[in-house]
Amino acid sequence: MVIPSFLIIAALFLLALGAEGLVRGSASIALRIGLTPLMIGLTVVAFGTSSPELVVSLKANLSGQGDIAVGNVIGSNILNIGVILGITSIICPVPVKLQIIKIDGPLMILASAIIPLLMFNGVIGRIEGFFLFAGIIGYAWLNIFLARRDVEHEMFKEFSEGVPLKSGKLIYDLIWIIGGLALLVVGSGILVDNCILIARHFRVSEAVIGLTIVAAGTSMPELATSVVAAIKRQPDIAIGNVVGSNIFNVLGILGISSLASPSSAKGISYFDLAVMVGFSILLLPLMWTGLTLRRIEGIVLILFYFAYLYYLWPK
Repeated sequence: MVIPSFLIIAALFLLALGAEGLVRGSASIALRIGLTPLMIGLTVVAFGTSSPELVVSLKANLSGQGDIAVGNVIGSNILNIGVILGITSIICPVPVKLQIIKIDGPLMILASAIIPLLMFNGVIGRIEGFFLFAGIIGYAWLNIFLARRDVEHEMFKEFSEGVPLKSGKLIYDLIWIIGGLALLVVGSGILVDNCILIARHFRVSEAVIGLTIVAAGTSMPELATSVVAAIKRQPDIAIGNVVGSNIFNVLGILGISSLASPSSAKGISYFDLAVMVGFSILLLPLMWTGLTLRRIEGIVLILFYFAYLYYLWPK
């Protein structure tokens, strides 16, 4: 299992490079056609950084590994709250903005709660995928509207610094995009194929692999970003990124994957779905207490996550 493990690490590296290239090229073209840094940050950059999860789930779904595709989304959402926010708040308490509590948090709970209803027969069809995808389009426009309404100079500065600069020539943008997409496709294929090999070697289900290894691997960029921000004492971006990412995972990734091919994930149990919804609901009162996610609350989130892993992994 040494070679498959090494290939998984290499695949994650390719996915990270691919996402960087896709974001760089797409943001540069967006600047060329006149989009503001604010709009690019809320759409191109936000969606581009989630491209590894999207391509991995799409590839797995088209290959008939629906348990990995759906498990990647469910597991990522659980890990985002349990581990990423847990570690971030332990390093530095995370302040919470009211918009997260009033709008984004409830939307995350609603999006999470929809999935158990859609998966009553173990399959998310194309019609359900269409409505999920329509939901992520609506969420993107809601963010743009709210940002334009409440925008401040600091926000403009933040998004301007977060958006890659425009390149010298259009051909360079196209090279970044094509190269990034190629790396994403190759990396996703290597990741999915070798995760299946590991699952068969250890005699665990593809659903467990999707919920754990694949989910953790595709969430590494978000974890690294949040930890660095916490170390720099700028952890406020972490909770917005996690909540937004969880909404995009459910509506965008599952929506696009199911549009391409119905997502059959009979290995994903209602307990896994309940844990995802439970973490989403738990986060809301934790954020509400003092409008801060404290260290002790971060420890609780991590303990709950490892309790879930203990239950999940074969004894």
